[in-house]
Amino acid sequence: MAEHPAYPVGLRLTGRRVVVLGAGQVAQRRLPALIAAGADILLVSPEATPSVEAMADAGELTWERRPYADGDLTDAWYALIATSDAQANAQASAEAERHRVWCVRSDDADAATAWTPATGHSEGVTVAVLTTDARGRDPRHTAAIRDAVVEGLRDGTLVAPHYRTRAPGVALVGGGPGDPDLITVRGRRLLAEADVVIADRLGPRDLLAELPPHVEVIDAAKIPYGRYMAQEAINNALIEHAKLGKRVVRLKGGDPYVYGRGMEEVQALAEAGIACTVVPGISSSISVPSAAGIPVTHRGVAHEFTVVSGHVAPDDERSLVDWPSLAKLTGTLVVLMGVDKIGRIAETLVAHGKSADTPVALIQEGTTAAQRRVDATLATVAETVRTQDVKPPAVIVIGAVVNVGPEASV
Repeated sequence: MAEHPAYPVGLRLTGRRVVVLGAGQVAQRRLPALIAAGADILLVSPEATPSVEAMADAGELTWERRPYADGDLTDAWYALIATSDAQANAQASAEAERHRVWCVRSDDADAATAWTPATGHSEGVTVAVLTTDARGRDPRHTAAIRDAVVEGLRDGTLVAPHYRTRAPGVALVGGGPGDPDLITVRGRRLLAEADVVIADRLGPRDLLAELPPHVEVIDAAKIPYGRYMAQEAINNALIEHAKLGKRVVRLKGGDPYVYGRGMEEVQALAEAGIACTVVPGISSSISVPSAAGIPVTHRGVAHEFTVVSGHVAPDDERSLVDWPSLAKLTGTLVVLMGVDKIGRIAETLVAHGKSADTPVALIQEGTTAAQRRVDATLATVAETVRTQDVKPPAVIVIGAVVNVGPEASV
């Protein structure tokens, strides 16, 4: 008899009995989706992996610590058979056939009445891929197809333009530290759906070149300020474009809420009655040191790290930073926007007790092709910045962790 392809269908398992036999690696991979589907799960297995045991301890399923027994599939709607006992698997499969329970078998797909597709998710869409030819089933192939489709949906390269449903409004997107691959998949997808992008100088500029020709790209640094302050002018630009019914993305470097004035923009949009989605980004305060081989914490070296703005000097009356207290900390100090003030910052830290020999690393243009690391100490950092011509943007790391990684200066 000719082999027929599987009939794809989505099971609605909320509140319905699902029986899982075996609690090893297969069950560990499959159980989260069954839990998310709201299934009433009975797990039957003498032992379980720590992850599966944690699901049982959390009350996400009922675990009976014993081998399979005839009758376990009574009243089940769906079964996953994944024990290491071939005889028990065959007996359970036969019971499923008698009770007309759709059954997946991890050890013998040909003996199963159902197959688990390779699945992925993107913004309310579930992608499920099955191989139609039983003779050529290859889980790596179906997974690769799944990944390609999901990635296309997430990054906007696979879209159905006439059916996009995202309403006009503003998305405040953290673009990450500079490398275009370090933006989140959600941020990249929203960029692909945008009508207008208002970008910061420190945002991942390479992403702008990928935008379709119809997208209006506005350099925030070049918005006419007139009688407005720079931030107020940017707020007004966001509001004006959104009120025209445009999908607006405010693309910022790093994370919108880490020295990015993101909340000011959110507040202005809220006052104007405009919906705003905030997409977190990878902050340069952690990612740039990491890219330069510096862990901000390390066992036995630093148990805490502090991120501080250096855009105003310690002796400036506008400074909100308690520099004397920072000098007494034993962990890592990460300074953003502090290249031109690092000399005065170093002097202040030393004056309040920090050793002048404390290692310092300056990472310029972190995560980009132009990344450059320069090492110094608190005693030498001001002169090093001058002689090595270190320019912003640069992340400054102060502390013993500078000398932990293999890229540390000797």
